[in-house]
Amino acid sequence: MKKLLSLALASAMVLSLAACGGGDKSQANGSGSSTGDKVVKIGVFEPQSGDNGSGGKQEILGMQYANEKTPTVEIGGETYTVELVYADNQSSNDKAPSAAQTLVAGGVSIVLGSYGSGVSIAASDTFGDAGVPAIGVTCTNPQVTAGNSHYFRICFLDPFQGTVLANFAKDKFSATKAYCLAKQGDDYSVGLCNYFMEAFGKDNCVYETFPEGTSDYSSYVTNAKNSGAQVFFAPVSTEAAALIIDQAATQSLGMPMLAGDTWDSNVITAAAKGKDVDVNVTTFYQEGGNPEFDAGIKEWINADATNLTNNNGNDEVAAVTVMGYDAYYVALEALKAAGSTKPADVMAVLGGVEFDGVSGHIAFDDVNGDAIRDVAYVKHCNTETGSWEFVAQQGV
Repeated sequence: MKKLLSLALASAMVLSLAACGGGDKSQANGSGSSTGDKVVKIGVFEPQSGDNGSGGKQEILGMQYANEKTPTVEIGGETYTVELVYADNQSSNDKAPSAAQTLVAGGVSIVLGSYGSGVSIAASDTFGDAGVPAIGVTCTNPQVTAGNSHYFRICFLDPFQGTVLANFAKDKFSATKAYCLAKQGDDYSVGLCNYFMEAFGKDNCVYETFPEGTSDYSSYVTNAKNSGAQVFFAPVSTEAAALIIDQAATQSLGMPMLAGDTWDSNVITAAAKGKDVDVNVTTFYQEGGNPEFDAGIKEWINADATNLTNNNGNDEVAAVTVMGYDAYYVALEALKAAGSTKPADVMAVLGGVEFDGVSGHIAFDDVNGDAIRDVAYVKHCNTETGSWEFVAQQGV
């Protein structure tokens, strides 16, 4: 189990950041609400704006749905109301630490997030210095948990995901050369491209990066076409992906497009619908894997206009939503096991928590607090219907 940080957390009485449905006045860990009920706070460290805002909102939906279904938790023989406290990290590594500090000051017992590895890495020291444990939901870069004792995660890692994608490119498409595209300075896309290239063979890859603020991807698509590659790998944000898909269709790219979990979004299926593109992704969950859950969350999304908007306008179940849902329950299990709302007590037991979630069994290894997972779902976009189709459940 990870080493326990022996740091004290100062209690605070501040206003929590209102977002995604709002928030109430924050209380110190385990204090009473205005109605006299005991309250425990779970921090939601997610992007609600910026390049990854759409994905962050979908991840939050899972937490909110879980909170609505299970709004209380038994801690040390007493019932606590669970309050979600929000901080928008704005998809920005520069702004992530201040968002994290908002949650620390708000008196949270544990943090969930983030969608995006870069912001998770950037905020890590803030949580660590305060002694607040965090559960990464879909941040797949190894650096999130490596070398620290406070950050855990419930998703698979990029070395695994990159290898799955490289093997898929070879086995499914008989590819011998790959074009790889990442965003400069982005831990996720640069890291995943590197892991893909290691597994595929660096000598068989053409690698390019684009700078912050890029909106025209025509030259990159042209370069891919001229490279002699048989697959186009671009594990970038959904906003960039939609523009790349448009350009791929305009130029008749003529090769399969591959990406990691960030492309598992109805933003991507909407962008690809009606276009001559071949889009394939790896992800954490395939709709239909748990029909009861799928039906329940679809009903919940459709019943509220804000939820529907935050799910990009339809009720397609995103894997990140499922992961957000599971992460909430892992946090509850940690609070119950700790018998306390003190972050240090929660951190002490978190590594030993296990939970059977919608996405599968969740347990942490005793090295870095990473999830013990060895399966990814491969999905293909049906461009006629604008929906994902299951291809394979794949390991390495």
